[in-house]
Amino acid sequence: MRTTFVFLHGSFHAAWNWHKVVPLVDKRGHRGLALDLPAHGLDATTPRAATLDAAVDKVLAIVDAEVDPVILVAHSRNGIVISKAAELRPEKIAGLVYLAAYLVPNGKSMMDYAVDDTESLVVRNLEPPFDERRVRLLLRLCRNRFLRWLLPRILPASLQSHALVRSAYREALYHDCAPEITELAQTLLEPEPNWSGFVPMRLSPERYGRVPKVYVQCLQDRAVTPMLQRKMCADTTCDRVIALDAGHSPFFSQPDALVDALEECRALFAGR
Repeated sequence: MRTTFVFLHGSFHAAWNWHKVVPLVDKRGHRGLALDLPAHGLDATTPRAATLDAAVDKVLAIVDAEVDPVILVAHSRNGIVISKAAELRPEKIAGLVYLAAYLVPNGKSMMDYAVDDTESLVVRNLEPPFDERRVRLLLRLCRNRFLRWLLPRILPASLQSHALVRSAYREALYHDCAPEITELAQTLLEPEPNWSGFVPMRLSPERYGRVPKVYVQCLQDRAVTPMLQRKMCADTTCDRVIALDAGHSPFFSQPDALVDALEECRALFAGR
């Protein structure tokens, strides 16, 4: 059976990070779609407007255009996007694949988890530098719906997004990838809008809970560390956990092994 996989990139990246995976998926008789999320790649959304809802709306436009249910695959930060998409369209989604991604339960936000990932080389190498006190203050403020609306409209541009310092690209993201990947990233990586990470998830067992889920752990990950990946899998039950002996970017370092894992996911979802 031909399956459509919709691929969501993680922080700083865009649709280009799936350029090795999509052809392999297509070669196996399926269909791969990769998109630029708001404020990334060719999408011209401003950081202020690059909300979680804006990202989910972009994904749902693809989901709704498909006749058959799709599989959503998210890397890193944008696990939160596929979770909310599944809450809104459970009948249109065959399954969710979290690739070293933020798997966040109801009532928590992505940053509730990221703030505790103290060994992450991404957290240690941000510009502006990671300020735990400021992040925890924003987490408290953003629990209020009105303040979540207000803060992006009043805070300076310097607090609307963050970037990864260039000197950390290879060690944080691509230590097991070919050198040309780091060279490509030097040209293509972009700042990441802040606000989606502070939104508490609103997920129900009746909707989100009915969509099957697989977590793909990256055992050498230096960005979303294996410790945090294990904690997220403990906090939210998945139907299966698959381990890859890879860093944070197996779509570059091990694309064939990643596509094998996606085939395993597809078979699991089809059997539900």
